Amino acid sequence: MADDLNNNNIDEVAKKPSADELRTHYGDDTPIEPRWYVVHTYSGYENKVKEDLEKTIENRGLQDLILEVKYPTETVTEVREVASRSKSGRSSRNDEYEEVSDDGVKGGGRKSKVTKTVVRKVYPGYVMVKMVMTDRTWYVVRNTRGVTGFVGPGSKPIPLTDEEVTAMGVERMHLKINIEVGESVRVVSGPFENFIGVVQSVDPEAQRVKLLMSLFGKDTPMELDFIEVQKL
Repeated sequence: MADDLNNNNIDEVAKKPSADELRTHYGDDTPIEPRWYVVHTYSGYENKVKEDLEKTIENRGLQDLILEVKYPTETVTEVREVASRSKSGRSSRNDEYEEVSDDGVKGGGRKSKVTKTVVRKVYPGYVMVKMVMTDRTWYVVRNTRGVTGFVGPGSKPIPLTDEEVTAMGVERMHLKINIEVGESVRVVSGPFENFIGVVQSVDPEAQRVKLLMSLFGKDTPMELDFIEVQKL
C-alpha cells in the first residue's frame, strides 16, 4: 500500500514544469531549465543514492527532467609500509602494489613501501544532480533513501553557477570571461595562486587564456583555464 502511494506520487513527475506552478520547496527565482544542484546524503550513501535515483529515473521515464546524477572523484596515490620479505624471497603480502624498498631498519631488517592508486570522493556526503527543479522533481530526489536534503538556505535548493560547476569538476561549462589582451588578472587557484599576470591572448573556444607572469625575476608565459583567473 505504501509503495503504491509512493509510486503514484513519483508518477506525477512525468508532467512538464510550467513557469506559473506552485513553488513550495524552492524560490521564485529558481530557473526552470536544467541546472546542477547539490544534495546532501548520509556518509557512505553517495553511490547508493546515485544508483537508486538512476533506477527511479529509468523506471519512471524521467530522463528529460532529471538528466544526470554524479559525485566527483579524484585518483590519488597512497604509500604504505608492508612487512619485510620472507627468507624464501617471497613477499609476505600479495603483490597487488608497486613495491619500493627502504633499507636500514634496526636489527638489520628490511622494510618495504608499496604504492596503491585509489579513487576518492572529492566531496564526501554530497551528490550532484542535474535536473529541472519543480515541486514534483524535488519530491523524487528528496525522498530517495539516504538523502537528507538539498543544499541551500532553509534547505531550499540553489543551483550552482557555471563557474562553480566547472571549478568543482562536475561538468566543464562554457564560460564567458570579460578580459582583454593587455589587462592584468590574478590567478585564483593552482600553484600560482595570487600571482598577477598580463593577458597575452584569450581563446573562448578552448576556454583558456595566455598570460605573461613574473617568476623568479623573469617574464614567463603561462596558459591557464578561464576558471583559474580573475580580472583585477
